[in-house]
Amino acid sequence: MNDPRPLLGEPVSLDLLNTRWNHEGVREDLLSGTEGLGVWLAANGLDGRFDADAATLRHTLAAREALLAAVRRPGDPITSAALDAVLEHGRIRATLDARGPGERAEFTDPSWGPGWTAARDYLDLLRTAPDRIRACAHEACVLHFFDTSRNGTRRWCSMAACGNRAKASRHYARVKDTP
Repeated sequence: MNDPRPLLGEPVSLDLLNTRWNHEGVREDLLSGTEGLGVWLAANGLDGRFDADAATLRHTLAAREALLAAVRRPGDPITSAALDAVLEHGRIRATLDARGPGERAEFTDPSWGPGWTAARDYLDLLRTAPDRIRACAHEACVLHFFDTSRNGTRRWCSMAACGNRAKASRHYARVKDTP
């Protein structure tokens, strides 16, 4: 199965949110089964580390809901607690080997690994630039992105898709109102 999503390449936390999207007015969900989970794991380089099974799907969906709530209501104690509950299932362990110091994620249950990884990534984005975590400005779009533009003014998940639709709508409204 190829990855059918319209927006790829976002940080893993936002990429997890983007497993749901609208296509011609219909809500699509890549994580409607374990096959889609396998696609998402592969897209994020996690397929060799975690299984695309029912338990991993269930925990990844729980993490997606907690992330979505945290992105929509940053700083809210209830949403923070939900994300923290996901983070309770793993930790970072400091390591030292022949290559030098490092870190390794450890999980209470490996099926929490992908969801925990996405939640941990969200914390990194919050540390880096919380104001650049954005939802697409198009009213019919549910996608999220991390704004990496130089001036930090990106509004659309994709200028070719949502940005163009918004420009076309404005143009149509102007033309329609012109006598």
